[in-house]
Amino acid sequence: MIVDPESVREVLSNKSGHFGKQLFSRSFKLLGNGVVNHDGEKWAMHRRILNPAFHHEKIKRMLPVFATCCIDVINRWENSVSSEGSSEIDIWPELQSLTGDVISRTAFGSSYQEGRRIFQLQDNRRMKEIDREIHKILREVIGKREKAIKNGETNDDDLMGILLESNMRQSNGNAKLGLTTEDVIEECKLFYFAGTETTYWQERARQEVLTHFGRAIPDFDSLSRLKIVTMILYEVLRLYPPIVLLTRRTYKEMELGGIKYPAGVSLLLPIVFIHHDPNIWGKDASKFNPERFADGISNAAKHQGAFLPFGGGPRICIGQNFALLERFSFELSPSYTHAPYSLITLHPQHGAQIRLKKL
Repeated sequence: MIVDPESVREVLSNKSGHFGKQLFSRSFKLLGNGVVNHDGEKWAMHRRILNPAFHHEKIKRMLPVFATCCIDVINRWENSVSSEGSSEIDIWPELQSLTGDVISRTAFGSSYQEGRRIFQLQDNRRMKEIDREIHKILREVIGKREKAIKNGETNDDDLMGILLESNMRQSNGNAKLGLTTEDVIEECKLFYFAGTETTYWQERARQEVLTHFGRAIPDFDSLSRLKIVTMILYEVLRLYPPIVLLTRRTYKEMELGGIKYPAGVSLLLPIVFIHHDPNIWGKDASKFNPERFADGISNAAKHQGAFLPFGGGPRICIGQNFALLERFSFELSPSYTHAPYSLITLHPQHGAQIRLKKL
């Protein structure tokens, strides 16, 4: 177990090329055997073809979809509020549904209904049968898109269109230089399933948004001005990183932090422990304190490499820019039980019940 941030950074940067990915189980790969699972040349090719889909300029154009999906949720919440102006909801399935809607619309564009079908299937336990059905849906959508692109109908406003066009450019007619249909299916599955405190801070965030945007829908370039909102997002990601640990293994004998490890050693990088280490973050490491990010990530902790919500190095999460874009007041319900647990990503075991009040 490697807990020193400098050693973790060295493992994740993998400049030597001798720290590889652990092999995943067959059941895990059913969720999406894409870029996150590959190594070496295969990983490099997949990452190169996928990168254009997650470029800032492409993500910018998806902001209206984010806004539309959020407005739909807000309208539904408004309709659920009682005549007294408040109600209790379990926000966990609400946010899962919102995530599924956003991903369906941004990944599949006009074919987003097929995306919603995939999202609705993900909780089903008949994994192999469901996997075959998801493959069928994606194969049909990909076939239609590829035919449209060949007919000159470009569509680079959604992730699938960008991915397919990038793949055609990279391969330039040579199948060995591009992704197969099966590869594209796995990358779509991976994107789909990976993507699936106090009143004081809530008031500060709300006031900041109102100051910059009023009641208008935010534009992408102006989002960078939301300093308080960004501080809150970073602090939540520190306390509850989506992936609680990463694993690597040594390909040959390596020295790390003054210790020599032989080939074949499994290395565990416990992100959640590093994020809660008082020696790195101070005595209040277990407290929710967005103020620690007031001067940016590099000054938030004693070590600049201690903030790892999306991993690090060349394999840093390709969707991190996508993940950081998402007129009520909220407070925890007495029925809420704090029990985070890891099921690939971090989940609230008993849901997240909140009291919703209309302002």
